[in-house]
Amino acid sequence: MTEPVRSALVSALVDEAGAGVSSGQSRRERAGAAPPAVPEQRTPNAPHPRRGRGPLYAALDLGTNNCRLLIARPHERGFRVLDGFTRIVRLGEGVSVTGRLSDAAMDRTLDALRQCRNKLRDHQPSRMRLIATEACRAAENGTAFLDRVRNEVGLELEIVDRRTEAELAVTGCADLIDGAAQGALMFDIGGGSSELAWLDFRGGRPRAQGRMSASIRSWQSLPVGVVSIAEKFGGVDVTPEVFEAMVEHVGSHLRQFRGREKLKQMIGTHPVHLIGTSGTVTTLAGLHLGLERYERQKVDGLWMRRDQVDETMRALLGMPFERRVAHACIGKDRADLVLPGCAIFEAIRREWPTERVRVADRGLREGILISLMDADRSQKRPNRYPRRQGNGQ
Repeated sequence: MTEPVRSALVSALVDEAGAGVSSGQSRRERAGAAPPAVPEQRTPNAPHPRRGRGPLYAALDLGTNNCRLLIARPHERGFRVLDGFTRIVRLGEGVSVTGRLSDAAMDRTLDALRQCRNKLRDHQPSRMRLIATEACRAAENGTAFLDRVRNEVGLELEIVDRRTEAELAVTGCADLIDGAAQGALMFDIGGGSSELAWLDFRGGRPRAQGRMSASIRSWQSLPVGVVSIAEKFGGVDVTPEVFEAMVEHVGSHLRQFRGREKLKQMIGTHPVHLIGTSGTVTTLAGLHLGLERYERQKVDGLWMRRDQVDETMRALLGMPFERRVAHACIGKDRADLVLPGCAIFEAIRREWPTERVRVADRGLREGILISLMDADRSQKRPNRYPRRQGNGQ
């Protein structure tokens, strides 16, 4: 293959939720692929040559805002990413108002899915899981759209429920949880919904990353995301008053979290931290670091203290829309969504204040890959005393 394999455990080659994708980037950069070291000539439509041993796995996440794909091979305790793709498609644009996916949004998404299909054909993974989340769950024509995807593109996507979405996000981010923590609150701010999962390790912690969801004590799927909040309150000119209204709106949903008070008590008596996976959190991390362009290796796994989040969020609130568009860590595609995302994050921070948050530039796709690989490893474990074959000699 022309692209060098980028070695990193549970690492993605694409920016989460489009964070750090500037309008000046090439398509190859938007896909997260490294530039080829030496150009290689290949016969058109020829199968993509596989390098190394072991099966390939693929995970596709079609959300309200993004279409994202990862293709990887198992490596030691994690995996190596071979290829990736991400594009902001805004499939769920207008769904909170009309209840339907628009023709323009479906056309944008079909185009992105065709490119994903081409990559899958190129790499020919042995196992894959292709999921759709809130936009297709909520839209009355969501299932009909996936029928179009199957007929026109040739990909079979499944609509996963909210609990599955939360569990996959936990699995994808599990290795970033502090080993000394007794608990963690993981949140995934999406386009149309946001998932929260309270992990409680006081009774022990699963050894395998793929089993981390067994520690979920309580979870919630909020019917709010960056797109739906932006459509309700606006995302271009966000005054402090509008921002507070956003926070209060999200907070009204958080008050329904089962175990809300018990989680507050645990935070007061045990080491607990937040872990956030979304373009909102990675954008704040990039701004905090003063990055001239988004760099995943500096953001993924970053710890931010409460005061650092406060300071960065104030700076972002004071940033005019034009500056958000021009900023390399935000860009025009997310300039109207980042403050609605900050409002969701702020509501979570106010409800369950912790001293630290860990930033995760990973999520559902990584969770899917880990789950598939763990399942195959379990099936392939040899028996300790294998039965002898043959005539019994």
